[in-house]
Amino acid sequence: MSIAFIDLQAQRLRLAGKIEAAVQEAVIGGAWVMGPQVRQFEADLAAFGQAKHALGCANGTDALVLPLMAWGVGAGDAVFCPSFTFTATAEIVPWTNAEPIFVDVDPVTYNMDPAALERAIEGIKAEGRLTPRVVIAVDLFGQPADYPALKAICDKHGLKLISDSAQGFGCTVNGDHPIKWADVTTTSFFPAKPLGCYGDGGAILTNDDDLAQEIDSYRVHGRVVAKDLEAGAAAAFDHDPKYLAMRIGMNSRLDTIQAAVLIEKLKVFGEEIEWRNRIAARYNEGLRPHVGAVPDVPAGNISNWAQYTIEHDDRDGLIAHLKEQGVPTAVYYPIPMHLQPAYKHFPRGEGGLPVTERLKDRVLSLPMHADLDEATQDRIIAAVASFKD
Repeated sequence: MSIAFIDLQAQRLRLAGKIEAAVQEAVIGGAWVMGPQVRQFEADLAAFGQAKHALGCANGTDALVLPLMAWGVGAGDAVFCPSFTFTATAEIVPWTNAEPIFVDVDPVTYNMDPAALERAIEGIKAEGRLTPRVVIAVDLFGQPADYPALKAICDKHGLKLISDSAQGFGCTVNGDHPIKWADVTTTSFFPAKPLGCYGDGGAILTNDDDLAQEIDSYRVHGRVVAKDLEAGAAAAFDHDPKYLAMRIGMNSRLDTIQAAVLIEKLKVFGEEIEWRNRIAARYNEGLRPHVGAVPDVPAGNISNWAQYTIEHDDRDGLIAHLKEQGVPTAVYYPIPMHLQPAYKHFPRGEGGLPVTERLKDRVLSLPMHADLDEATQDRIIAAVASFKD
């Protein structure tokens, strides 16, 4: 029997037709763009993520750029982000004409290293060419970044903090979601994410009332929002607010059908995170003697285990061996952002990125999803243990 790397069909079957019924209801309702299911899902998501506001959008990449637009980030500004991440984290920065500054990661969590961030900020300040504006921390593979430390650094230097939780939504630090520290949390609902829809989608969470309105405007072509009316900027405009643009915005709306899917999946998401943590604990117990490193989560933190990622001295040899055993694997970020052709000319933090450059040759991810049964997991563990490098 083949092993699925991420088994989305198992989840669909487990939900026993609830998603299909929700989709049918949305189709019959006919409000297919920003319909009532979107509003319901935004309210449900905000409650789950401990935020005042949640705003759906077209995808996780747009979720990252929308707050930069609202904050007026632009030419001459510096945005600090890890290099050991997917392209989306960094690519939105040049869209605003700002520059990404690549920062090294912690060797255990693979998330942004606060000490490396401090060095990077000081270096940019000393150079004087760019103005530090924003830090984008990534919750890589589902683990929360060190938000208390990152927030202290941002406060010290007057920077905004974004939690890029495209992989990590649902992760917590001592019971608190990243929004306790971050100005904004963003996430993606790409199907392979722990909370994924049946197409594409994203969301922004914030506790800032004014920022929420700004983002709401920017995601729908810069339309008029309540604060514009209150300020008298559109007092004489009696038509649909979408026909008066107060800002240069974009089209980034969450489809109603995707919101309907997500309403049902969010209902079981908390339980699925518990299942993923149980699966990860079994992996750690079985694999620790056989690999270079298993993913350890700092005390008090909860990961959503978007991926289960190990290190091995002979990564490529192990991958070939597992393929022969019928076990799928994935290598995330074999070329870090700062080494990619499109990004290699952007600045790097003081001291370089030695941890990132070491990890790119060592990490591989094994099958992980909430429905991974023990028999299949034991087969995977046995296949890894049987490899002799």
